[in-house]
Amino acid sequence: MRRAGRRYRRAMWNEPYLETCCRSALNRLKAAGPSGRPPGLKDGPCLIRLERRGFCTCRADGRFELTAEGLARHRSEILKQTEKLTA
Repeated sequence: MRRAGRRYRRAMWNEPYLETCCRSALNRLKAAGPSGRPPGLKDGPCLIRLERRGFCTCRADGRFELTAEGLARHRSEILKQTEKLTA
């Protein structure tokens, strides 16, 4: 797109969008730490969605815990931190 002699590039979003409820569930999952989130809570559907996307996993005891990918997404989506690139 050109405007007033300058070129503008649109940023490309390459991550799937997380609904507000799923972002909240991701934050609660991070806050739960190693104990994880139990099944059967109101955010259960969001935890299942997060599991499908690889952001958490369901353990043998039925509790959900954050994965490395989920931790990275929490940093970028909730904490608004970007990963530092090394040269």
